[in-house]
Amino acid sequence: MLSRIVVAAVVTLAALPVCAKTEQLDVGGIAINAETIADGLQHPWGMEFLPDGGVLVTERPGRMRLIVDGKVSEPVAGVPKVVARGQGGLLDVTIAPDFATTGTIFFTYLEPGKGGAGIALARARLVRDAGAAHLDDLKVIFRVAKKTRGRINLGSRVVVMPDGTLMATTGDTGDADRAQDSGDDAGSVIRINPDGSIPADNPSPDGSKWLPEIWSKGHRNAQGAIYDPVTKGLLTVDHGARGGDEVNSPQAGKNYGWPVITYGLDYSGEEIGVGTEAPGYEQPLFYWDPSIAPSGLAVYEGEMFPEWNGDLLVGALKFQLLSRLDRDAGGKIGKESRMFDGAFGRIRDVKIARDGSIWLLTDEDNGQVIRISRRR
Repeated sequence: MLSRIVVAAVVTLAALPVCAKTEQLDVGGIAINAETIADGLQHPWGMEFLPDGGVLVTERPGRMRLIVDGKVSEPVAGVPKVVARGQGGLLDVTIAPDFATTGTIFFTYLEPGKGGAGIALARARLVRDAGAAHLDDLKVIFRVAKKTRGRINLGSRVVVMPDGTLMATTGDTGDADRAQDSGDDAGSVIRINPDGSIPADNPSPDGSKWLPEIWSKGHRNAQGAIYDPVTKGLLTVDHGARGGDEVNSPQAGKNYGWPVITYGLDYSGEEIGVGTEAPGYEQPLFYWDPSIAPSGLAVYEGEMFPEWNGDLLVGALKFQLLSRLDRDAGGKIGKESRMFDGAFGRIRDVKIARDGSIWLLTDEDNGQVIRISRRR
């Protein structure tokens, strides 16, 4: 019954305490308020704004929670079994364009299976009753067929594109060769319809060898992805090894090089692949060396920080900061500015609210939701 969906119900929100701490900071001459909206989250990974002003947050161990007016709910019931191992677990979440009437959400997670676990993308209906919230009509609409027992490079983001299709990223699971195997979904961007079917205009550069759901290959561990209103396409941020974190604009049927080309080195210090470029492989729009361990990605659009409009905001895990990449009107990346260095911990996700404030999600044992606003 639609009457029980998000817009028509109230949830009991009492699991975690309300947090109302505000810090005053200065960033490049701009006076900033950093308000802790919520804390007590265990390694949160993804967040999404809801039409009624609430926030839906995932926790990597396998829980999903709602945050309304600074109060954090009990775990949402009905989340499928999640393998919380190493870098894997319950990962990204987003809502359908018609969420206000259908309650449909999409989320990615590490799913158990024969031979280990693999990234899966599911859809479900978020139902909020008088006393709790739960997922209904759950359906897995995509899964990586080849499972892994690995613990690294298991990141995944999901983006609803303007044409209604879904783009999702998959890591190489620590087995770099999988990113170059066109018959393997690992190390890819995949593109499917919301019901799990394959769009008729998906690429097929290698004929039958290229899996029909694959959009692009050669990605190591893309932990940030977003539709870019400036270039009208998908943008991703990908973890390198020692150096070589990348911003890419994945195009249909293209190969982004990992591990054949990279701007990074192996953790041993040895070179990887054939160098930084080779025929048939795409160059990044931008790369970091040394690595910042990039995660959440947002394009700034808003009135609160007009000087940043069109710029990219990238969360950093290793360096614990927010990287702002200045862009011109055509989307070309210029200089980088680093903000909030060490102020909040590991920044896992970045979102822009309707009022132009910037919301950060920190990946910690005591993870927080932090709202960045301009001090008037």
